[in-house]
Amino acid sequence: MRYLFLLFILSGTFSFGQTKAYTKMLEGYYDGFPTISIEEASKKINQTNVFFLDTRKIQEYNISHIKSAKHVDFDNFSLNKVENLPKDAEIIVYCSIGARSQDIGKKLKKAGFKNVKNLYGGLFHWANSEYPMVNALGRSTASIHGFSKEWGKWVTTGNVVY
Repeated sequence: MRYLFLLFILSGTFSFGQTKAYTKMLEGYYDGFPTISIEEASKKINQTNVFFLDTRKIQEYNISHIKSAKHVDFDNFSLNKVENLPKDAEIIVYCSIGARSQDIGKKLKKAGFKNVKNLYGGLFHWANSEYPMVNALGRSTASIHGFSKEWGKWVTTGNVVY
């Protein structure tokens, strides 16, 4: 019983330490750009005039993404991909942690989109908090593309693939 309790305490400490380290790592990424928490964003899925844009590579998107998210691809982004979105819509951009999506968010704001927010912590934080994701076929999945071994270490829940 003592060993079980010790294991519980150690695993909780590791999880807390991982979360604290992840939060600290994220501090330098957002430099004042508006963010939205995963909790608030999860309530907005399928709402009218709210659009999720996945800015990752197609390989990452195909493994998992937020249901109803439109893939816009950071490397090949063009405003043509969002020309049908209303300028007054709420746009929630995301990538693995939030760096690529913030760059796309800045481009959207410059193009006249008024309500653009970056998903705080990105899809890694979403997955770690066990919010639902779907794959390219629209099926529920716990897999997530880790981007690289260096970045994939921040995914603590689910199945990391490369």
